[in-house]
Amino acid sequence: MPSKEKLAKKNAYFEKLIDLCHNYPNALIVHVDHVGSKQMQDIRVALRGKAIVLMGKNSMIRKALSIGHERHPDAGMDKIKQIMVGNIGFIFATDGTLDEVRETIGNFKVMSAAKAGQLSLVDWTIPSGPTGMDPSQTSFFQALNIGTKIVKGQIEITSPVNLITAGVKVGESEAALLTKLNIRPFSYGLVIDQVFDNGSLFSVDVLDIDDAYLATSFQLACSKLAAVSLAIGYPTQASMVHSIGNAFKNLVAVTLGLNSFSFSEADDFKEALKNPGAFACAAPSGGGAAAAAVVEAPKEEEVDALEGGMDMFGGDGDEGDY
Repeated sequence: MPSKEKLAKKNAYFEKLIDLCHNYPNALIVHVDHVGSKQMQDIRVALRGKAIVLMGKNSMIRKALSIGHERHPDAGMDKIKQIMVGNIGFIFATDGTLDEVRETIGNFKVMSAAKAGQLSLVDWTIPSGPTGMDPSQTSFFQALNIGTKIVKGQIEITSPVNLITAGVKVGESEAALLTKLNIRPFSYGLVIDQVFDNGSLFSVDVLDIDDAYLATSFQLACSKLAAVSLAIGYPTQASMVHSIGNAFKNLVAVTLGLNSFSFSEADDFKEALKNPGAFACAAPSGGGAAAAAVVEAPKEEEVDALEGGMDMFGGDGDEGDY
């Protein structure tokens, strides 16, 4: 039987997680694989005042989320429960945005050496050139079928070698060679898995959406809606501007063909057709140079034809070959 002290701690943890999910519904759900205690402590200190970091056993988290879902069925805690697999924790934004939280935790990355039997996180290629290792250690390269040569008393790799591949286990020889070369190819930190926002879960990619992206997407959607509305002849708010513009063009076109009828907006177009040069000269400031270039006739290029004159050798140009 668990002691009363343990039960009290569990209940306190349950209440804390439920309270955070209900009162601070903006959170990052992160993976904490290979993250050390010192690294976690530094992240907590950096987020102090901006966010609350909460970790725990998956069994306790699921129990707390089940209790919280019964109390607050619209808070979306049941959705979080479904993804509680692996080493997962929460970062609740209390006095900052999720973008600020993500930027802060991204500053805490720790480089780590590759260990034998570990799944590689990245593709790592060793470039060609000197390694700084003496010729007695060529066995490492021979075991991996890496071409080498001895130059000035040290081993030199003849061509680049893709030593490890992402998603493939690191072998003992690869790990030993990386250690000999003092290469730490892996970096570990908190990895954002999901974004919890007011009862819904989203991919972390939503944090990359900014105002400019939203404005561009909205304009593209409006243009497509206007095109469809114009094609089927069904007026909408998006197509109304284009419909009015097209109607005005049709009215002006009809008016230009009539001498007995006009309206003030069409008079400018009629005058422009009758006297185009006057409108070109009356261009606004900043376009005067362009208007003058349009009105002014191009100058003819002066060419010395040397007709009836002397050629370049002092003759009259009719003496034949020189």
